[in-house]
Amino acid sequence: MPIRMGPAGVPLSCKGRTIVEGMDDVISLGLDTMEIQTVRMVQPHHFDQYWQAGILSHKAEFEMNIHGPYYAELLGDRVQRNRALAKLEASMQAGKVLNARHITTHVGPYGEMGSGPAANEQVANVMAGIVERSKQLWEDETEHPAFPWLEDGTPMKVGVETSGRQELWGTLEEVLEVVNHVEGTVPVLNMAHIHARGHGRLKTSEDYGELFDQVRTTIGTKTFYCHFSGVEHRMGNAQHYTQIKKSDLNFEPLGEFLIEEGDWLDVTIISDSPLLEHDAMYMMQNIERSRHKQLERKAREDRRRALAAQAGMSPEEMEAREKAEAEKRIAAQDAPAEKKAEAKKEEKKAEEKKPEKKDAKKDAKKGAKKEDSFFETSSDDDEDLF
Repeated sequence: MPIRMGPAGVPLSCKGRTIVEGMDDVISLGLDTMEIQTVRMVQPHHFDQYWQAGILSHKAEFEMNIHGPYYAELLGDRVQRNRALAKLEASMQAGKVLNARHITTHVGPYGEMGSGPAANEQVANVMAGIVERSKQLWEDETEHPAFPWLEDGTPMKVGVETSGRQELWGTLEEVLEVVNHVEGTVPVLNMAHIHARGHGRLKTSEDYGELFDQVRTTIGTKTFYCHFSGVEHRMGNAQHYTQIKKSDLNFEPLGEFLIEEGDWLDVTIISDSPLLEHDAMYMMQNIERSRHKQLERKAREDRRRALAAQAGMSPEEMEAREKAEAEKRIAAQDAPAEKKAEAKKEEKKAEEKKPEKKDAKKDAKKGAKKEDSFFETSSDDDEDLF
């Protein structure tokens, strides 16, 4: 079960800001992949960096990916659509030089078309053209001395990303419908967007299991490309990304699902968090923690089976016996604590009674003084009488 993780962009901790230096940092951190962001436009002078990164990724068998423009209007009019496709063409050219395995695209707002079969059909037609263009780019070079990764003839896959706002095309169902009809496309499961648009739907490992099962049954894939980060959301709309620890979208349930039930998956997870590689490392640590818990549980089960075989019992009976013994140990540990608590209560009661006795003695003394003063007569009174 391969699980690859990496940041969306050059790591924040990287002293240099070039892609190659970022790759060196990502590899040294023990991460396996990276996504280059061409969110606004591709600068021509960056192509030298892209080629160097492509050579390094090819030699190191490091997975590189690229993200197309964030803003797109593929459901707009002809001018808007052509403008978006021109920007995407530059990103695809960069992806070819970069040896990218995926290029992620956005569709944009519904616009006047609205949601429905007509919008899905237009998106499918546009994506089919993008896939065809990707194939042409990989077949343009007859010889590949500068781009040895073109020899295998496998062009980068076009990823259709789920959106995080109600006015944008890209619900999970819409993405799966288009991907199911267009060969060469893959769904990009942005967990933060799915969580926000579903009003906080991803909470347990079962929720993630249902999500991956839905994708598998719809398009029949075992390979997944995902984005993950914390998210602040409201009324079914993503507001902005946050670090994972400050969001109600937790990674622990996903890590638990991937280790416990996701042995059939081939997953790439890109950290979209503002902390980039820090949250990518946090996710990797959660995966290792879940894997360690699984190994501990399997070791306990193996030990239980061995003890049950020696005692002539079934594993279930041995488990019940272990639970009973554990309850006895807990009760034995709690008994001294309960005794101490009772002793403290008795001490408090004794302390409360002592002040009452002192007050009674003081009241008795005061009463005696008052009686003495009542029967006492001054010398002046005696003089007045005689």
